[in-house]
Order: sequence, then C-alpha cells, then structure tokens
Amino acid sequence: MIEPELAFADLNDDMACASAYLQYVVKYILENCKEDMDFFDTWVEKGIIDRLNNVAEKNFVQMSYSDAIKLLIGSNKKFEFPVKWGLDLQSEHERYITEVAFGGSPVIIRDYPKEIKAFYMRQNDDGKTVAAMDLLVPRVGELIGGSQREERLDYLEARLDESNLNKDSYWWYLDLRRYGSVPHAGFGLGFERLVQFATGI
Repeated sequence: MIEPELAFADLNDDMACASAYLQYVVKYILENCKEDMDFFDTWVEKGIIDRLNNVAEKNFVQMSYSDAIKLLIGSNKKFEFPVKWGLDLQSEHERYITEVAFGGSPVIIRDYPKEIKAFYMRQNDDGKTVAAMDLLVPRVGELIGGSQREERLDYLEARLDESNLNKDSYWWYLDLRRYGSVPHAGFGLGFERLVQFATGI
C-alpha cells in the first residue's frame, strides 16, 4: 500500500490529493513508458492507452454513497451481490459505476455508512455516515480508499464503544487526540491494483 497522511486536511483535500496523485502517475507512465504501453496495447489489452488517457485528462466524477446506491438500483441490472443502503459495494458494483454509468471516467464515492467503515473515520453531521471515500477506476473498481480521520476525542471514544473495541488497547491513539490534534486525512492505494490498472495484466 501507498499510504499518505495529510495534516490540516479534510475529506475534500484527501480526494484532491488522491486524484492528483493518480493523474500524475498515469501521465508519467504515458510520457515515459511509451514502448511498454504500446506492447501492452498490442498484446495484453487493446485500448489500454485510451483508458489511461481518460484518467489523465477527465475530471473525476464525485457522488455520495447514497446516490451510488440509487444509481445501481435504478440501473435494473442483475448483480450477483445485493445492492442496498448499508451494504458495502462489491467490485461488480464499482466497475458498473465507473465503466458503464460514467463511460470509463474515474469516480469518487464519498460519505459511506459508518457501520461499514473503520472506527477512526470522522463522523458526518448526519450521524449516519462518515467522511470516507473510495476512488474507482475501470477494470479494477476501488483503487484508493481513504477518509478524514476523527480528531474529536469524544466522538472517537463513542465509536470505539459502538464497535465493541477495548479503549485500553487504543490508549495511545486516544492520547493523540486528548493532548491536541488537528483535522487530518489519508488514504491507501493498492500498489498491485495500480500495476494491474496501468498494464492490463
């Protein structure tokens, strides 16, 4: 995993960093690995260069998890895994969103139900969702997952209780908030998925 953490950052900053990072990597590959990309385009996946150009040049679509669920239900497509608010999205759902619904554009889905995300993700004002995001790309689905981290001690303690996690085991994590914190965010990018996305292999 490639895992940056950003101080003085919220979810919007996190999404902007993730998008810029992916676009930088894709542009670098296209500009500096032309011979390799021509090989992959000929022998591995016809159209891979066009797919990568789409990522490098297109604006990333942003939508809430709730809107993604509505889009999937409204598609009337028969999926292997159920689609319902409160369930995590599966790869088939993510790929449908980025490949079919948005024609190959990268898509960022944000504001997931708190029950399906980690305790350290910042709770949104609605009390039902957290400031989390997944960046989806064609052929892979989720490439990057991230969130704004919960910097408020009382919210963090409540989430540990809700998740039936022993607060004593997280004393050090709680102390990072207890003695002063700032809004912060981060994400993880799966390196193998990035290689798969960039090469078609």
